[in-house]
Amino acid sequence: MSTATARLPARRVRAGLRASVRHAARSQFAFRASTWTGIVGCVLQVILVHLVWTAVYGERTVVSGVAQGDAVTYAVLGVLTTTIFQPLIFDSLLGRLRTGAIAFDVMRPISAVPVALARQRGGTLAQLPAAGAALVVGLALGAISQPGSWLSGAACLLSLMLGFTIALIVNFTVGLVGFWTLETGGAFLIYRMLAQFSSGALIPLWFMPAWLQDSLTLLPFSAQVFVPLSIYVDQDPGWHTVRALGLQAMWVAVLVALATLVWHRAIRRLVIFGG
Repeated sequence: MSTATARLPARRVRAGLRASVRHAARSQFAFRASTWTGIVGCVLQVILVHLVWTAVYGERTVVSGVAQGDAVTYAVLGVLTTTIFQPLIFDSLLGRLRTGAIAFDVMRPISAVPVALARQRGGTLAQLPAAGAALVVGLALGAISQPGSWLSGAACLLSLMLGFTIALIVNFTVGLVGFWTLETGGAFLIYRMLAQFSSGALIPLWFMPAWLQDSLTLLPFSAQVFVPLSIYVDQDPGWHTVRALGLQAMWVAVLVALATLVWHRAIRRLVIFGG
């Protein structure tokens, strides 16, 4: 946060960031066709995921120690979580870098970093109608079971907040690539593919080879999706749940430090002409 930001009253900073969130969210609804396409696409994903995982299990109720209901619930909630955590507009810095508007962001009283994060939160809010419609369809299909216990449900909510924070920071950090390349499409494509696979959004880590599962749990991506959803279906939460939440909190701290380092390196590359 810049010195100018620190001098502003906290009330004005919060108001400015809320305005950035609202503007980013509203801008995603400017094109109705795109909005409806997103909603229909998310609903179709839920239907297809439900059909596929039900067909995979067939007459079996348990595969690799995972009950059919848990696997289907995980897969459907994985679609919703990915929709919210990884929207396609998470490269909000790119346009401002290309036009030079980032120069004004740097010089404004509110630092460019919280504003960029606020825009990402606004983009996430814009995905809620699609996720909400898909959730209704999932519930209607009976594809979403109740959490393993009330404690699992509460821990899942906390884990989802930590997972969203991790996704927000990683999205922002990847967007900083634009300071060097002025193009983030390739970086985000690689990141999205890696994140969807490594987070367990496509295939739960339960069904992966032990060596691969152990490797992926060391990455921050699994803390975005796999950890919250595995907590949700856990019938017997305990200290392993606390450890999982602690690992997510550790990743938040590590990624904040990394994002801060990359931001300081990136801002040094910014050259502003004029007075």
